[in-house]
Amino acid sequence: MMNLFKVCSAAALLLAQVATAQVKDTIPLQHGAHRIGNRTDADMQRWRDLRFGQFIHWGVYAIPGGMWDGKVYNGAAEWIRSWKEMPHEAYDQLYKQFNPVKYNPADWAQQAKNMGAKYMIITTKHHDGFCLWPSKYAKYTIANTPYKKDILGPMVEAYNKAGIDAYLYFSIIDWNHPDWRTSIKSPADSMAMARFKVFVKNQLKELLDRYPTVKGFWFDGTWDESWKNDGAFSDELEQYLQQLHPGLIIGSRLRADEKGARHFDSNSRLMGDYEQGWERKLPNTIADVHGNDWEGVMTVPENQWGYHQQWFGHVKSANELIEMLVKSASLNGNFVLNFGPKPDGTFRTEEQELMRNIGRWMQVNGSAVYGTGYAGLEKPDWGYYTRKTGTDTVYMVVCNVPVNGNLRVKLPAKQSIAKAWALEQPGVALQPELVSRDEYFIPVEQKVYTSPLVIVMKLEQQQRGQGNFEKAKT
Repeated sequence: MMNLFKVCSAAALLLAQVATAQVKDTIPLQHGAHRIGNRTDADMQRWRDLRFGQFIHWGVYAIPGGMWDGKVYNGAAEWIRSWKEMPHEAYDQLYKQFNPVKYNPADWAQQAKNMGAKYMIITTKHHDGFCLWPSKYAKYTIANTPYKKDILGPMVEAYNKAGIDAYLYFSIIDWNHPDWRTSIKSPADSMAMARFKVFVKNQLKELLDRYPTVKGFWFDGTWDESWKNDGAFSDELEQYLQQLHPGLIIGSRLRADEKGARHFDSNSRLMGDYEQGWERKLPNTIADVHGNDWEGVMTVPENQWGYHQQWFGHVKSANELIEMLVKSASLNGNFVLNFGPKPDGTFRTEEQELMRNIGRWMQVNGSAVYGTGYAGLEKPDWGYYTRKTGTDTVYMVVCNVPVNGNLRVKLPAKQSIAKAWALEQPGVALQPELVSRDEYFIPVEQKVYTSPLVIVMKLEQQQRGQGNFEKAKT
């Protein structure tokens, strides 16, 4: 018998194909989206199944750590060079102090693995233009610091050895490069930007040549007019990179169309392999993602990416972040958690503890996240559902246990619960109680829970309705 997931998936696919066929592009575009719908290849499916990633923001901005001359910068630490209290000349000399003698990529990779991350993203170059690799196209690189050695090569190797895929963050904005322009106001600006685009293309090819195991690029700094107004180049660049490295994954931040639209072209079609608009926020419903692959990136304190000496405002707990991760998976998305190492190459104590606490939960409950997606069930009050891709296995991730100890589960018509158990106690069967038409109570132990509880359900198709529930006459 065809399982419930395949039946539902076939119907959903047919509806999506019909809907897509009915949508007509109203604006002729040469540099808009080149694909309708999500990628279906093995590389993209691998990215989906990983679900949980680690983001690392690291560079010379870790040296001031959000402070300069006794004053605190309240913005994101990696933006401190743009602060009026930070002299550009002083910032641009900080690379001469960058010497992360405690940097141990094997330790970083092991911490990420223990946390449960399946891929990582590292800032190869942020807006300040400083390169963590010895680029032959720039002097503002790790090669000219006291450390001198390549940061990226050993990092990619260590993470790959730990079974973690590597992705490369790359900022288009480059405050250090003389040819970068935010807008084009003269023929001289046009010539400078033309040279800059060659520089960008060269550096990106260099990264792929040096680190051929990377799975994709994560672009940033593409909002300035100089970039938005040249959709032809970003289109050509994306195709060039994917020809150099077949299977390469690139999100929606790189591209603009010829009308200046970003992420989605002027016909509202996604440009890139997944949507990247979810920064420090997450969608609330499956309708919010419009059927697209997507990724949410999250900081621990509000809007701190690179290392800041002072964390202020709300600092997220492990349980909050676990809930965000599960919510993302339940809506067919990936979740990436950011860390900002200190200038010596170590992580702050709070970040290390966070990784350990998330890792303890993932070690037991990771199957409710990896290789899962939208379950096709109504969002419950107690938490989230995820479904193992291609199966009838549904995970109930319980973040709020009801005071009556019963988890209400509402299923579509002609479906029922074949069996259920707590993921941490697979040998102990739970006894679902049918309480209304297509609704069940699943009892759980009444105790104090210190992290989300996970219940596993196996669903089956039911030919007839269950129970004798007469519809009320009103």
